[in-house]
Order: sequence, then structure tokens, then C-alpha cells
Amino acid sequence: MNLGGDTYESVRSLFRWQVPSRVNIAEVIVARHARSTPTAPALIHVGDDGSQRVWTFAEVDDKASRLANALGTLGVGRGDVVGVHLPQSPECLIAHVAILKRGAIVLPLFRLFGPEALGYRLENSGARAFITVNAEWVRVRDDLAPLVAPDRLATIVTVGSAPHPAHSFWHLVDAAGADHAAADTSADDPAVMIYTSGTTGNPKGALHAHRVLYGHLPGVMLPQERFPQAGDRFWTPADWAWIGGLLDVLWPSLFHGVAVLSSTRQKFDPEWAFDFMARHGVRNVFMPPTALRLMRQVAHPRARFGYDVRSIASGGETLGADLIAWGRETFGLTFNEFYGQTECNLVVGNCASLFEVNPGSMGRAIPGHEVEIVDDAGRTLPCGTPGIVAVRAPDPVMMLEYWRNPEATAAKFRGAWLLLGDIAVKDEQGYFWFQGRDDDIINSSGYRIGPGEVEDCLGRHPAVRLSGVVGLPDPVRGEVVAAFVVLNDGFVPDDGLAAAIQAFVRERLAAHEYPRVIRFIDEMPMTVTGKIRRKDLRESG
Repeated sequence: MNLGGDTYESVRSLFRWQVPSRVNIAEVIVARHARSTPTAPALIHVGDDGSQRVWTFAEVDDKASRLANALGTLGVGRGDVVGVHLPQSPECLIAHVAILKRGAIVLPLFRLFGPEALGYRLENSGARAFITVNAEWVRVRDDLAPLVAPDRLATIVTVGSAPHPAHSFWHLVDAAGADHAAADTSADDPAVMIYTSGTTGNPKGALHAHRVLYGHLPGVMLPQERFPQAGDRFWTPADWAWIGGLLDVLWPSLFHGVAVLSSTRQKFDPEWAFDFMARHGVRNVFMPPTALRLMRQVAHPRARFGYDVRSIASGGETLGADLIAWGRETFGLTFNEFYGQTECNLVVGNCASLFEVNPGSMGRAIPGHEVEIVDDAGRTLPCGTPGIVAVRAPDPVMMLEYWRNPEATAAKFRGAWLLLGDIAVKDEQGYFWFQGRDDDIINSSGYRIGPGEVEDCLGRHPAVRLSGVVGLPDPVRGEVVAAFVVLNDGFVPDDGLAAAIQAFVRERLAAHEYPRVIRFIDEMPMTVTGKIRRKDLRESG
């Protein structure tokens, strides 16, 4: 794609989408490189003990082809959904490529999900197969057992030993043939589905086509300072199940033939992050704002670690002027903030080498995307007027639909405009300034958390009669999940009960979704129509 031009205006005017009508993501991120540069590194995996293993494009393609054949033997066909519940690892990448080669749909699943979160997504998606690590399968298999049936979740694959009825990942790979070309898919055929949180009810599956990779490319190339450049090497601590890890880093980097670093380390440690970047020659980083705030607490990193990072992009919440100034002092570069959502990602961003980065601004429209501020009816608003961030269709980065939810899909649009739901202002220079949300999504450590799923889980605890979940300000995470709880008769509101409720949610949903704050209240503020007044809960703190 053409990113020629030395000004933002010239880059926008010269940019043209180059999306093939027939394309398969597995082909363009791995297979074509396996043929042209087979020994080039695709993935550099760092083990928990610090050991390093380089996987070439040829190796990844060979293993993925074998797994694709094995999945075919197990009944996974075109259009089937396959859940991938793996950490950053060679197995995770191989699984993605194999599923795409089959013409099936990748369903990335966050490794911290508990059994309820996993079960809902696997059941709602109609997943035919589930790939996880053995320890995780042992942890959740009893809860998922009702889904495991020939006409439902027919195939379980585990990395490690494979207790019945699971199949061993590496046994399948080693026993299968190596000849498997990527399926002949169109740019509009479904490729990946990522569940996104909503304010009411359960999460919705945002279904994306193979074209979504191309839709992300300019939104990676600009914030990563005209990526790729000679010597580039990409890393993010973000889980690849999150769109920020998968489509802001892994797939686009491989598309360009640039190696990606991976690590199975679960807990983010800022000192380790500085050392990791230095030790492994990381040049390009996507770092969530919360991680940057934690790294800021490390004393004298420049004197202690020999890192040489070329570009750092961040997204998920607004970066402040102080954090940007710290980045310039610590890394000698400007953090480029970007903006998007799972349904339509990387549509606004910054590029310090092209235009001034204004702290607090999400940036300007990424070339190729038409982004405006509109009202509820989809009418474009004048500069300086608050309204809803919207993107005009058609756009290759835009989702196909919410899975099996035509009503929610239709509600996302106003004519040709897809509404992202966030309230912002666009100024005369084209910078977008975030104002707030027209929904109740909680943005904690870069994760978008819908209160509905957390409230639903809380409602299963025997002590909870009613709950309302909101985000409260937090200096490190941006927001924390807070639950306001009305108890059933016979339960005493004390610290022990609060801890038990927190553990109940953490074990069933995910570690990032459990309420870090529990407030016991006597009565839930409600509207006349019976809806929780979350605004009142937030204001009560």
C-alpha cells in the first residue's frame, strides 16, 4: 500500500486500498514468505527460562499445513468456528494459520477467561473445535462438558498431554501430511471473530472477513512510524486473543515479513519489559497505556537497559502530556496514540514524523478511512461540536456483522455510517478529542469490559440480589471495575463476603473482569423503566 508523501495531507491524497478480491490471510502472512524467504524468522519465542527459539516462515507453514490436514480429518471444514485459547506461542500462531488454511473461522479466546466466559463464547459461536493447553482444559472441562458432543463442540485439542476426549496438538501435527494449500477465499469471506463487550446482556461476536488484515495495515504503518523499516522487530505484551495483539501486531507484522517476538509470561513486569526489549532487539512496540504507566515507575531505565526502540504506539485510553513527555525522555521518541474498536479498528491515530502529536488527542483519520463526528441520525456535525465517532462504509477494516445478531448489527449503523459509540470532537485541523462514551463500557488497563456480563455472573452468587457494575477512576488502570451490590436476606456485608464475591467472579469470568471494588448498598438506583442508573452509581463513587 502506498504511504508515499512527506506530509499527512499528501499521504492521505496518495493512499489507495489494494485489497485483492481473492485472498486468504494464511497465504499472505505465512505461506508466500515460506516460498520466497523460507529461512527468514517469523516468530522468535522466548521461554519462561529466557531461552530463545526462532521459527522460520517455512517451519510455521509446514506445521500449520499438517495441523490443517489433521483438523480436516477431525471434521473441521470451511466456515466452521475454532476456538483458540492459547498464550503467545508458536502453537497459537500455527493454530491460527491452520484454521485459516482450512477456510474456517478463528475464534481467539483470552487466556485468563474462566469457564463461564469460555462456555458462553464457544456455545454462542457454535464452535466445532477448541484448542487450548492441557492445564486449562483440566481446569474447565467439567464446566464445558455439556458442550462436548459430535453435533456441537466435537473436537478438543490440547498442547501437552491429552486426557480423553482431547487430542494432542503435537501428535496431530507430527502424524499428518504436509501438503495443504490455503483455501480459495474471497476478501469478504469470514476469517476471524472476536467477542466484544456490550453494556447490556452478553458479549457479541464481531465477525471479520479476510480483508480485515488489509484494513489494519495503514493503521499500523503510521503509528509505528512508516512500518516496516530495515531491522524492524515487533513485540507487544498484549494477548493475541485481543484485537490489539492480533491485528495491531501479529498478523500485520508477518504480512510484511517482519519477525514477531512472543512470550508466555503472564504477569506484566516493567523491569522485565525493559530488559526483554533490550535483550531481544525489539524495535517496534504496541504497549497499552497501563503498561506504560507501570514502566514509568522504573528508575533510570536508560542507564540500566540497552534498548533501542524505534517506534511505540499505544491505544485503549488517552495518554496524558506527562506520559508522552516521559516517553520522549526515556525512549527518545514520541508515543503515537491510536483509536478504534473491535468492530472497526485503527481508524484514527498519530504519526509524530508526519504531524504534531497533541497530548490528549486520539489523532487524525488514518489514510483510507473516512471518519467523522455525527449525531444520532447519522448527520455529520460541524467541527467543534461533540457527537458520535463514525466510520463510513464500505471499509475493509469494518466487521461483517455481529454473529447471529442482525438486530444489533443494524443498530450499529445509521445509513452508511458505522457508529463507534464514543463521544468526541473533531477540530479544524482534523484532530479527534475523546469526550466520553454514550454507553457504559468500562476501559480498564486497555480492556473494554461490558457491565452486563459481570452483572450476570454476580447474579449467580447466592448472596447477591441485585448488582450494578460501573468503572471508577484509577491512576494506573484508567478505570477499575466496581460492583454495587444489594444483598439477599441473611447475608452480612463485610470484607469477607466482598472477597468471596470477587473470587467468585474472577474464577468464572476472567482476572481482568472481576470487580476490584465492592460497595454494598441498601437500594439500587433505578429508572422508571427499571434500568439501573449507572450514572448515579459512578457519582456516588
